[in-house]
Amino acid sequence: MRLADFIEHNIEPILQAWEDFARTITPASIGMDSVALRDHAEQMLRAIAIDLRTAQTTEEQIAKSHGDAPATDVETAAETHAVIRQSSGFTVEQMVSEYRALRTSVLMLWMPQAPLQQEQAMSDVIRFNEAVDQALAESVVSYSGAVDAARNMFLGILGHDLRSPLGAILLGSEVLLRAGDLPAKATKISSRIYTSVKRANKIVGDLLDFTRTQLGAGIPVQRFRGDLVAACEGMVEEARAYHPESTILFEPRGALDGMFDPARMEQVFSNLIGNAVQHGTEGAPITVSLSREGDEGVIAINNQGKIIEKDALASIFNPLVRQLRSGDMQYGPTAGLGLGLHIASAIVSAHQGTIEVHSQARAGTTFTVRIPLSQA
Repeated sequence: MRLADFIEHNIEPILQAWEDFARTITPASIGMDSVALRDHAEQMLRAIAIDLRTAQTTEEQIAKSHGDAPATDVETAAETHAVIRQSSGFTVEQMVSEYRALRTSVLMLWMPQAPLQQEQAMSDVIRFNEAVDQALAESVVSYSGAVDAARNMFLGILGHDLRSPLGAILLGSEVLLRAGDLPAKATKISSRIYTSVKRANKIVGDLLDFTRTQLGAGIPVQRFRGDLVAACEGMVEEARAYHPESTILFEPRGALDGMFDPARMEQVFSNLIGNAVQHGTEGAPITVSLSREGDEGVIAINNQGKIIEKDALASIFNPLVRQLRSGDMQYGPTAGLGLGLHIASAIVSAHQGTIEVHSQARAGTTFTVRIPLSQA
């Protein structure tokens, strides 16, 4: 009996073997009934049987073995199964183990009943393994997507819900500082609270911006006519106030009037200058220069410090990336989550601009931003 016929004629014992194995995956399977344990397994088996009967050229077989099976607009049973398993508490390793068990159980049940020519048997086994691997690949991709969506939703809700209590604390500390009649110790404590909450607010804002970039909406920008130099100068002065021990040189070359989102570009300047302060060599100046090249405003922020390795440069704007080995102070675990550069890159892209970084021993590290000054 060919394998496709065997699957369809013996679907119940195969499903029972699937169910029995799924029941052993604890604690996720505890409390699940037969329908939940068999989730979409029957649909996947019938799809595999159909695939086994479908004619396939050598080129199609090679493409499929490389994971390049024809795409479909309809969600497959394997994709749906992955989402349900993820929401039910199965780990990706546990979900993958279901496919390993399916492969073994089907072949063990079929082989004693398969008096076929060797060529036919080998062909069926190869095609069956391809079909199972395709379903497994679809499930893993879908599972990963579900995990990403859940994480991004959590970050969005967390950031949104934290804003109200942080806003209340910030307002309260500001009122206390403006009162002017507090003892010196109370004033110092209120000032620390105010500074810490402002920092926490920035972290929450970064989380919300990160969530927007991951959900595909991108970071929204509202362009107004203004002077890019003035916007940058304000962030330079703020950085000087926060880091009085650092020397930050501001070198504009004329006005840069154009259409841009002032608040968002200030965020870019703040993130890049803060990054330069954090990773620059103590005592070495940080240079912020602005110039015009054609219709573009060019902002370059340079610092002297540990050189960024070439393999790290390629992913430096990726979120949540730790660039160097643990124990390094520069671009290592102490450098935070890595959201600042990612968000700066997303804001520049929303302005149809570019951002790049060069890092050399003598020249130092320079982040260069280019944005069009006229709205397209």
